[in-house]
Amino acid sequence: MKNKIEVACPKCGKKFSYYSSEFRPFCTKKCKMIDLGHWFEESYNIKGRDNSVYIEDPDKLKDLLNEDY
Repeated sequence: MKNKIEVACPKCGKKFSYYSSEFRPFCTKKCKMIDLGHWFEESYNIKGRDNSVYIEDPDKLKDLLNEDY
C-alpha cells in the first residue's frame, strides 16, 4: 500500500501521492524547477559560521589559518 501515502509539496503545499510523483518530494516538475532556481539564485541560506576571507584583512586570514578544527 505504499502508493497511498499523501504528502504536501514543499514548494506549493498541494497534496499528492508521494510514490506516484517522479519529481518527489515535489508534486510537479514546475515546483522542482522553481526550487532549483532558488538555490541557483542563492535565495536559500544554510546557517553556519562565517568563513569569508578578505584579501584586505590579512589578520583575519592569519587567524583562520591558525584555527584548530
